[in-house]
Amino acid sequence: QVQLGESGGGLVQAGGSLRLSCVASGRTFSSIGWFRQAPGKAREFVSAISWSGGRWRYADSVKGRFTLSRDNAKNTVYLQMNSLKPEDTAVYYCAADLTNGVTPLEREYDYWGQGTQVTVSS
Repeated sequence: QVQLGESGGGLVQAGGSLRLSCVASGRTFSSIGWFRQAPGKAREFVSAISWSGGRWRYADSVKGRFTLSRDNAKNTVYLQMNSLKPEDTAVYYCAADLTNGVTPLEREYDYWGQGTQVTVSS
């Protein structure tokens, strides 16, 4: 049974940091991706990391500010978010991909978490 869940969201001031965690278990995944959805907007790709390591992808809007890492022993992927901006405010979702590998395409992910709210105040 696949289990996928995010944690670590919260309220932070602009310029601050948060670390999101995604625990994924139950299958052998190709990669874990992060997406976000702001109020009134479509869900968008943020970043992805291969489960075996060595491959990453970031959206241009977060490059240099967000960093992915993983701890396979804990079945966990972390999204470290620094220099947060009000426009980063969104519900953040992690998603697991079985076959495609570090893809930014929402439709290629097989499992989704429930999301965690990140709010950045100005």
